[in-house]
Amino acid sequence: MTVPFPVNIATFIMSGGPKKTIYIPQVVQMANEQLEIYINHEIIKEAEKMIEQQDGNIGGPSVEEILGTYELKNNQRNVLSLSLSNYTYHAHAAHGMTVLQSLTFDLLKGKRCELKDLFKPGSDYVKQLSAIIQKQIKERDIPLINEFNAIGPNQDFYVADKILVIYFQLYELTPYVYGFPMFPISVYELQDIIDENGPLGRLAENN
Repeated sequence: MTVPFPVNIATFIMSGGPKKTIYIPQVVQMANEQLEIYINHEIIKEAEKMIEQQDGNIGGPSVEEILGTYELKNNQRNVLSLSLSNYTYHAHAAHGMTVLQSLTFDLLKGKRCELKDLFKPGSDYVKQLSAIIQKQIKERDIPLINEFNAIGPNQDFYVADKILVIYFQLYELTPYVYGFPMFPISVYELQDIIDENGPLGRLAENN
């Protein structure tokens, strides 16, 4: 069945307390109740994983501040894409650390997408995306702390309208002060390899 869109999103506080607040999105009022449960479970699971990644029981002795927020990146053509951001500051640390994770759902297929799911089976999407990013690094004169050779097969990403954004975590590619290095890529630059029946194929349509 076709899922009505845009999807209704509500904001909930996952954990609370002084200076320890995590806001997360949850889809609500979907016609497909099982899909709603699945999406919300995936979001909560990702948020919990981010807390653990940042050394983390909430309220742990060294944690002085936790702030979790989110951004809705795409909510059209049965493609839901969003990013979760979790900032944590530990006592006596030089600065806080932020982790960014994104989730993209194909609502027609009822699944969360990995990067490979956006492209035709067997296509060398890693090579093509890596070449585009390598070009952007040079054109934008992006400072690197680690040599860039290629993205991972399931590199962090989100989609926004007709753009695929590949990104890296803090310190993964660039100095901390540079923030999260983002590489926006037009779906039209990838038309030879995108799955026409997948999220990028739908977003590339002009009608």
